Amino acid sequence: MDSKFGFNGVIRLVSIGLLAAIPGRFLACAAGLAAPAEAADQAAGNNAIVPVTWIERDSYNWDERHAQVLELQKTLDPEVVLIGDSITHFWAGPSLSSQQNGPKAWADTFGGHRVLNMGFGWDRTQNVLWRLEHGEMDGTHPKVVVLNIGSNNFSRTRNARDNSPAEVAEAIAAILDHIHKKSPQSRIIVMGVFPRGFNANDPFRARIAALNGLLARQLAAEPLISFLDISDQLVTKEGAIDRDIMSDGVHPTEAGYALWGKALRAAGVLTGTPPPVTRPPVGKLGPQPLALSSPDGR
Repeated sequence: MDSKFGFNGVIRLVSIGLLAAIPGRFLACAAGLAAPAEAADQAAGNNAIVPVTWIERDSYNWDERHAQVLELQKTLDPEVVLIGDSITHFWAGPSLSSQQNGPKAWADTFGGHRVLNMGFGWDRTQNVLWRLEHGEMDGTHPKVVVLNIGSNNFSRTRNARDNSPAEVAEAIAAILDHIHKKSPQSRIIVMGVFPRGFNANDPFRARIAALNGLLARQLAAEPLISFLDISDQLVTKEGAIDRDIMSDGVHPTEAGYALWGKALRAAGVLTGTPPPVTRPPVGKLGPQPLALSSPDGR
């Protein structure tokens, strides 16, 4: 991948810039027509970058939610846009979902700010690419976009194969390109994919950790994008997930969303400005690691 990602900081937050040059295969996604999920799954190469519409038709009407988002974005003029899967979908806020697991955390995080929830349950990277190519975010210029996608790419179903961490990282780079084409001045906070599975040895954990590591290494430090990984805050010291944080081992509870919201606020989700990077004085042992100070200086 030509994209470069980087990582550093006390809360594992790094300002990273969009790629100076995106590989041609990413740009080809924007020009291509959406393919059925079956065709994308069978296509040679990385299906995570092939835009597709609704894949898993088992819980809600994906098309109706897409239409709702297209209408909302015309009138809401969002300051913040959240893009993701069910983890984002089930938080709260417009566009409203019948399932809202964190309404208090939403209010505490965003207050009266105009925030558009573009999370879609069961979405993979290829669904997000389709949505962006079919009107979502058109005409919007949010101060901040929060992207939390990739977890479902590790699930194999009869409708889509699972992906490797490298394939998902490539797809996330393509999504970043699409977002900045629509809103070049928006700052993007890319979330590290949340851990899933109650136990530290759950098979999903290793692939998620590998993806987050790829994003951390391959994104380069630039002003317009920040990588935020709160994985350590969502698990115990032994690596287990507490049911008070994720009742099903995947989706946050009110307490889980409160942790995410607090991290987003510390990352400048409402101001559009990341916390300053401070460098301790150079001592006899040579340069010290960079540290990110929190908004209150602690």
